[in-house]
Parts: sequence; C-alpha cells; structure tokens
Amino acid sequence: MADLEQLPPWNKPFQEQLTFFKKKLNLPTERWDDIVRQAHDRGFMVAGAQTADLLTDLHNAIQKGIEQGTGLGAFKKDFKQIVAKNGWTGWTGEESEARTAWRTKVIYQTNMNASYAAGRWQQLNDPELAKAKPYWQYLHSDSVTFPRPLHKSWHGLTLPRDHPFWTEHFPPNGWGCQCRVIAVTKTVYMKAVANGRGPADAPGNTDGIDDGFNYAPGANIATSFRELVQDKLITYPPAISTALSRLMNKTVHAEDVVQFVKDALANPDVTENQFLGFVENPADIQKAVGEDTTGFMVMLKSEYARHVNKSHSRDGGKQRPPTPDDFAHVLTVLNEADKLTPGDASKHELPTVKASKEINGDLITAVFELRLGKKNRVLNLLSMYIKT
Repeated sequence: MADLEQLPPWNKPFQEQLTFFKKKLNLPTERWDDIVRQAHDRGFMVAGAQTADLLTDLHNAIQKGIEQGTGLGAFKKDFKQIVAKNGWTGWTGEESEARTAWRTKVIYQTNMNASYAAGRWQQLNDPELAKAKPYWQYLHSDSVTFPRPLHKSWHGLTLPRDHPFWTEHFPPNGWGCQCRVIAVTKTVYMKAVANGRGPADAPGNTDGIDDGFNYAPGANIATSFRELVQDKLITYPPAISTALSRLMNKTVHAEDVVQFVKDALANPDVTENQFLGFVENPADIQKAVGEDTTGFMVMLKSEYARHVNKSHSRDGGKQRPPTPDDFAHVLTVLNEADKLTPGDASKHELPTVKASKEINGDLITAVFELRLGKKNRVLNLLSMYIKT
C-alpha cells in the first residue's frame, strides 16, 4: 500500500511519476494549446518543438530531472545545449535571457508538477489505500509567493475519492500551482464535514483553474487519443503531419495485429476493429485516386480479415494463402507502396485504392475503401492477396 505519510519531496520523484512520464509519446506542436487537457496524459509536447530529435532531447532532459532530481538549474543548462545542438530558433523566450529563464522554468515545472500529480493519482487509487483511506483532502501550499485566493479557499476540502470535484480540480490547477491531495480516513472526513469542508462546500464550477488545467493528470492514461491526433494531422503543415503520423504508427505493435487476425479467424462472432495506423503518404494516394487522405486512420475489420482468408486462400498460380503474420505488413504496403492505383468502387459505392509492395520476395497487394466523412476519415482494408 502506498504510504501517504511519507510524501516524496518535490525534488525527489518516485516510481509512479517516472513510469507515467516514460510512457508519453513525443508530439510535434506549433502552439502550447495544440494538445490540451487529458491528452497530456499520453503526449509530451513543448510548444513550437516540431522535430523528432529536438523532442527526444527535451523529453530526455525532463526525464533526467525526474530520475535524478537534478532540478531546474540543470535543466536550464541542458535546454541551452539542446537548442544549440538542434538549431532551434523562433521559439518563445529566445528574445532575452530573462525570457529564456521564464520559458525554461515553465517547461520544467509544468512537466514536473503534472507528472508528479499523475504519479500521486496512481498512488491514491491503490486498492488497499482506497480501502483504508477512502477520502481525499485538498491541501494548499503555504510556500507559494503569490497564492491564488480560490486555491486557498479549497484548502482542507475533504471529499469521497470518486467525487466529481476531483475530475477537474485535482492539482496542479494552474501555472506554478503547488497544491496537492492526500488520502484520509472516514474520521478525518466526518470532522471536515462538521467544519464546513465537505461535499456541500465543493464548488460546482471551474473558476480559479487556468486554461487547460481542468483535468486530473494520470486519470486518462488508458484513453486513446487517436481522434485528437487525427484532427491535428489535418490542420498541421505536411511535414509535421507526416512526422506525427509516423510517430503514432510506431505505437502499433505487429504482434497485436497478428493476434487480432487469429482471434477473428478463430471466432466468427468477433466484430471488433483493429487500428493499424495513419496514412503517411496522402499526396501519393491523392495522385492515384484524386482524394485527400490527410489524417486518415487505417483500420482492419474482423469481417474483412475473415474475407481475405476465405476468398484468397487458394486462387491458383503463384498466389499463396495469406497468414495472420501477413496482416502485420498492411500499413507498410500502403505507406511504402511500390505502386498505387485506383480500384473499383466498393459495395458501398465508395472509392478504393490498390497498394502493392514486394516484401521478402512476395508481392503483396492490399485494397482499401476510402471513408470520406468529416468524422469517419478511414481507409478500411477490404482485401489482400499475395503472389510469390
């Protein structure tokens, strides 16, 4: 059980904090609000940082601070070296030493505070701890130079751990906020209620919370943000869109795709969909079929996995039956195609594109249906055949 009587100091992070931060994906962005609220649980971003190497270096510098507790001074030195190494210019804060000091402090403290809070969220939701101390208490830090009146007004507020208040008010609740939450017993909770610090005193609005901070860090680590990323792919310049697509595609594991197909073949009642990745070459596809597929997801439906296995298992000649392992190559066939051509309209009267690529001596051809809706922007795999 997590021991909340032994809270780690701010400069001595803990395992839950490190685990949370390590799992973040590096997301290229233009503005600080490109990625907001719960999406920060899955993505690491620094406003204006758009290249993979730059983001990796910045991510590693923050991670070093979490692992080693090296502090803001060390991060400032690392930041200066990273900027020079990557030739990063045009970023907010480079105008003067004072502005640079401000920007590095914001980057460092925001990531440290949010990851700390996410780690605490995991600790506070430990089942054993939740059983022993099922209530949470909000604490305002007395060390803040310019305390926020509303944050001070929440000091001592004690509520059940599943109270809606925590979904938006779990700290940090703004830039530089150092408020925190501890778990307490029912006895402490009843005393707080008697003193006017219980559920009846919880605010019903988000006044006092800075823009983008009205969420609980760490509460959404299992939430997919593919839809959010998809929206960004459409609005970003092509180079950033392509980089972000490739980044997301690296999160799709071949073994997951193979297992999905095995399950679909073994059980005809399975009706799930498998996310294969994002389109990386929309310009090439547009040349072939005349449709813009920027930001399109690539999906595999279980029914089409079964269709491929049944319809193209033995077509004669040099064609061989597809195996579950072959489906792991679908995204590569599309994004690194040797040839792209328009196909016949699907049974839904939608356009299709054929992508062919030679892999390990086999010529794999995959046929995709283009779903062109504003929200349902998808390339569905319809068929696949393999010639040896």
